Amino acid sequence: MRIVALEEIRRAVRFPALIDAMQEAVIAQSRGECETPMPMHLRTGGEDAEVHIKSSWRRGGKFWALKAAGSFPGRVAKGLPAGSGMILLCSVETGEPAAFFLDGGWMTDARTAAVSAMAARALGRRDTVIGVLGTGVQARLQVLLHAEVLPLERAIVWGRSAERLEACRRDLESLAPGIAAEAAATPSDVAGRARLLVTATAARGPLLEARDLAPGTHVSAVGSDSPGKQELDPEILRRAALLLVDSLSQCERLGELQHALSEKPRAIELGRYCASPSVPAPGSVTVCDFTGLGVEDLAIAELVYAALAPAPPER
Repeated sequence: MRIVALEEIRRAVRFPALIDAMQEAVIAQSRGECETPMPMHLRTGGEDAEVHIKSSWRRGGKFWALKAAGSFPGRVAKGLPAGSGMILLCSVETGEPAAFFLDGGWMTDARTAAVSAMAARALGRRDTVIGVLGTGVQARLQVLLHAEVLPLERAIVWGRSAERLEACRRDLESLAPGIAAEAAATPSDVAGRARLLVTATAARGPLLEARDLAPGTHVSAVGSDSPGKQELDPEILRRAALLLVDSLSQCERLGELQHALSEKPRAIELGRYCASPSVPAPGSVTVCDFTGLGVEDLAIAELVYAALAPAPPER
């Protein structure tokens, strides 16, 4: 079994390839080609700490994946990112582990941002401004991954902590020097300055209200991934001209859809939409509810494993 550290993983990942891999993964999921059980959530002894355990296998694939990643707020006081995690990639034929990725949760963060950027591409967005609620690793990656598919010029960021907000803004200036990073005072301020919004927090109550959204706004909600979490006013889902979900079964229990179950009959799985996309009418408000799929963890693990495999000898 190969044990792969974070720096090696990061060097192996190319964002354009990752975005394409996420599109293939969600389409395969919606076509019923994957064994992807419901996630398991483990509440641990730490204050507000949680672990998400996900798994998947795609029919015909050589590997299955098991991911455990979570958030541990106690790490922040030690100068560490809140997230931590790992992915195990195993042979379908023998069950033997092929690779153990000690990624610290980075692969989960990267694939989450990649699938969000892929959705923006599928929707035909051409935004030059992105608004992000949240100041963690995910906020930074959302800007970087969206910059791969959009002509971004500005990023508007909001967070509850002024200190972490300023740190995030400075990091974005360094990571994406061609994009001006600006701080916002409130979530509604972000919505007033951007038409492409990403919510990436652990909130348990609405941060954005329906009245905050201007015509033509798209919202990618990635923070709500377990029971009780919520970032959007349910009226936003009810008013959306197009409501996308990464998984109907997951979103009705774990995502924003859990707070607007009346909208389930018209929700469309992202993979189904990506297989046959249609650009929404101008001025439409659209929403994508992300809870994170095990097949996405499988896809990024396979991508990294292939990138690290030695080239075959020349004949």
